[in-house]
Amino acid sequence: MADYDAIVIGAGHNGLTAATLLQRAGLSTLCLESKLYAGGMASTVELFDGFKFEIAGSVQIPTSATVSKELGLDDLPTVDLDVMSVSLRGVGDDPLVYYTDPIKLMTHIEVHGAEAVNGMAGLMAWCKAPTRALGRFDAGKPPKTLDEMYACATNEFERSTITDLLFGSVTDVLDRYLPDKEKHGALRGMLALLAVNTTYRGPATPGTAAALAYGFAVPDENALLVKKLRGGIGALTSHLQDVFTSNGGELRLRSKVDEIVVADERVTGVRLDDGTTVTAPVVVSAIAPDLTITRLVDGAAVPADIKERFSRVDHRGSYLQMHFALDGIPEFAPPYELLNDPDMQSNIGIFSTPEELQQQWEDCRRGIVPADPAIALQIPSVNDPGLAPPGKHAASAFSLWFPPADARSGDSREETQSSYGEMKVEMGRRVIDKITRLAPNFESLIIRHTTFTPKHMGTMFGAPGGDYCHGLIHPDQIGINRPGPKGYVGQPIPIDGLYLASAGCHGGPGITFIPGYNAAQAVLAEKA
Repeated sequence: MADYDAIVIGAGHNGLTAATLLQRAGLSTLCLESKLYAGGMASTVELFDGFKFEIAGSVQIPTSATVSKELGLDDLPTVDLDVMSVSLRGVGDDPLVYYTDPIKLMTHIEVHGAEAVNGMAGLMAWCKAPTRALGRFDAGKPPKTLDEMYACATNEFERSTITDLLFGSVTDVLDRYLPDKEKHGALRGMLALLAVNTTYRGPATPGTAAALAYGFAVPDENALLVKKLRGGIGALTSHLQDVFTSNGGELRLRSKVDEIVVADERVTGVRLDDGTTVTAPVVVSAIAPDLTITRLVDGAAVPADIKERFSRVDHRGSYLQMHFALDGIPEFAPPYELLNDPDMQSNIGIFSTPEELQQQWEDCRRGIVPADPAIALQIPSVNDPGLAPPGKHAASAFSLWFPPADARSGDSREETQSSYGEMKVEMGRRVIDKITRLAPNFESLIIRHTTFTPKHMGTMFGAPGGDYCHGLIHPDQIGINRPGPKGYVGQPIPIDGLYLASAGCHGGPGITFIPGYNAAQAVLAEKA
């Protein structure tokens, strides 16, 4: 008799989603996590005494209302923000304020010109068919084939938007709807970074419109809007952990899986790094799909063509993330006194233009860090004071483009490592300098700080290449080119009892919970 009915590998948000749903359905479920805490990249972590940070994800992005309701996420306490973010195009432009109230937002955008209002309305219309084609808010449904994607269009305009999704660039779309590079600078910069932070391509590169469509997807009646959780993003996974264990599920931390054991084309359990074997007829893997197939499963159990397809996923993370313990609140100098209002400080984007982002990406490919990096700055403790000691603040900055390993050169491993360290310090210095140009006291407020690159994310969370998407959003890695619970459409994994559930699956990336939900539903459907 097996030890458990099901084993889930990984206790990130997708792993905990699958484990919770299986346990609640009556399957005795064990969830294994190799790290010291659950939550994965949806965690709130105390990096310095009293200072808590969202290490990767910071908001629950729009997701399926069905999934949210089934997981009990609707009632979690949120930080109610009047302003979701403020965008600047570099240093010197008027800020663009993204009010949570849509009427207030559109009224504010009018200040930037009627063309901006019409352009944003056009972008939202452009995004509708790609949202349906991607199945962005679908739960429990497989990815669509190309024919099914085009069938989502109701007219020729919508067909053209799906063609954009597959072949167009971010710049193509922005030039169409927000063509004025001066007046629309903040909008263009924000939308370009929103898209390319999930790719390793500049915004003028064909295919990047797919990432814009995914990131800018317009929620419908089946979806929930962006939510900021009180206590940070870790509140989501803490909730799931509590639901899972209160229903009798077992969570084991510091339990690394070395192998998914397969016999006669069926999983029989897992072997841990300490040599222990745990048995179960169902194994759900919430780590990256390619790592699951190419490293955890014996190569003899997977046909060569399937293994080869999983092995070519692009994971080139190219970002820098910094976390700051601050001795007070940054004070923004003229003309940005507006940002001294606490309502404006939750999320401040100091963006580059799409053209600058393109050049920075091309430089990144040659191992050059950006001279003037685009920055997404967050000071969540302003509106959620529990994230920092009294009178102090926790701030985080995210920036592109940090050269990935294949862009860094050296005659030896030691020289390559030296180059990595120098670039990390150099780019971190440029991020601090740029913020300090807007808020002159910023650098003097820093008590402690740490800098993470994709290398750290790979070490901390097992994300290959530091890729928090578990598969970047390129046209060849979306739709039918993103696996579902049983593998790719038309090319399923021929192992009974094995299911995939990570952000690298259809329904991901981002904190959507859909890949974990889909895997659990697939298990339960086969058990029925």
